[in-house]
Amino acid sequence: METRATIKYLRVAPRKARLVAGLIRGLPVGEAEAELFLSPKRASGHIIKLLRSAIANAKEAKKRADLLYVKEIRVDGGPMLKRWMARARGTAGRIQKKTSHITIVLGELEHAPKQNFVIEKKQKNREDNEEERKKKSKRVEKEEVSRHSGIPQAAGEKKISRHSGIPQAAGEKKGSDKKGEKKTFFRRKSV
Repeated sequence: METRATIKYLRVAPRKARLVAGLIRGLPVGEAEAELFLSPKRASGHIIKLLRSAIANAKEAKKRADLLYVKEIRVDGGPMLKRWMARARGTAGRIQKKTSHITIVLGELEHAPKQNFVIEKKQKNREDNEEERKKKSKRVEKEEVSRHSGIPQAAGEKKISRHSGIPQAAGEKKGSDKKGEKKTFFRRKSV
C-alpha cells in the first residue's frame, strides 16, 4: 500500500525542484532525509518537510517507518505569476514567477535496508545550559570592553581619555560638560 503527500503552489521553479527530487528518488526515507538535509538547494527545505509529512501519514496508517522508501516523486508545473519589468526604449520584459506542485509517494520494502545515515536529534540538557549561562555572566562581570580602545578593563576602573589626559570612569561618555561649547566634526571635502 502506498502513502502519499502533496504540496501545491510552491514558489520554486519546477526545473530547480526536479534537481532536488532526482537526488532522493528510490532511496529509503532515512537516507533521503539525510540527502535533503545536506543539499544546499532552496527546494530541499520544502521537500524535506513534504517527506516528513508523508512519513507521518504512513505512521498514521500503521506502517513501519524503517521499511519505507521513496517510490515516486513527481514535480509538476503550477500556474505562473506574470509580471513586467521596464526595459530599454520603452519596452517591457516579461518575468515569469513559476510555481510547482510536488507529489511524493512512499512504498514499503520487504525487509529493512542497511542505514547509511542516521539523523540524531539533540536533547537539550538543562544543567549544561545553566552552566554555560553562569560562565558567560562571570565573563561579562569580569571584563568590560571599552568601545573606543578595545582594551579590556575591570568594571569600575578609571581610564585616561586620549584627548585630554583626564581620568574618566569606565561608563562615562567623553566630551565636554560646558554648555554652549561647539563640538567639531571632521568633514571630508569632495575631490
